[in-house]
Amino acid sequence: MKQIRRILAILGIVLLVSMYLITLFCAVFDTGNDMAMFKASVTCTILVPILIWGYTVIYRLAKGRQEKELQETLRQMEKEKNQQ
Repeated sequence: MKQIRRILAILGIVLLVSMYLITLFCAVFDTGNDMAMFKASVTCTILVPILIWGYTVIYRLAKGRQEKELQETLRQMEKEKNQQ
């Protein structure tokens, strides 16, 4: 889990930094898309961390369910083994 969280954090940082660099590049060279790039940058500043957090929560929940199902299966197998 720590490894996945670290990878997602690095990915988020790279995405946010690249967005800001692209916005700065467009502002310096006056491409005409300055305001659109700024709006996208601000939107992603809010959305990217929220999405990364959401993915980690969903992963944690899915992993927890799998572990519970595995434990239940092992308990059932133990019961069957003891009955024989």
